[in-house]
Amino acid sequence: MSEIINEKVSVRSFYDRNTNRELPQEVIWQGRTYKINQVAYHWPVRRGRKLLHIFSVVTDNNTSFKLVYDTETLYWILEEVIDEFAN
Repeated sequence: MSEIINEKVSVRSFYDRNTNRELPQEVIWQGRTYKINQVAYHWPVRRGRKLLHIFSVVTDNNTSFKLVYDTETLYWILEEVIDEFAN
């Protein structure tokens, strides 16, 4: 089941200077911390003048999040939640 969220969230991330990549490690949403086990995809996209970085991640309970990092505002947005086990 997929659900559109579009909410600002807190994200703990790690920048690796050797690979020159920023990787989200944890998402804090609605008072709960979700540990990110895997970054499945990352792609930059432009929406108008804004450069956004979109991350598709898998959390510790096998829920997938689509996270958007806005390089202009420096906000992280939880755009979508995909729960594979929901009925």
